[in-house]
Amino acid sequence: MSPPPAEAPGWRVFQSDTGRFWATRLRFDDAAEAAGVWRTVDADDATSLAELIAEQEQRARSAAQGASRP
Repeated sequence: MSPPPAEAPGWRVFQSDTGRFWATRLRFDDAAEAAGVWRTVDADDATSLAELIAEQEQRARSAAQGASRP
């Protein structure tokens, strides 16, 4: 099995017995949840999983910024 992504603060990362990588986040804020940000992602390799996590974190930041605008 390959090592999981090195850094994924706020995410629980694991590798299934078939070798697939998974990550889940307990919760995003309400704006991110409403925007449809994914709390669980999966990928074939650690690099792809890290990219998916980063994408969801960016989507959550964008949703939060949009929610804070008047």
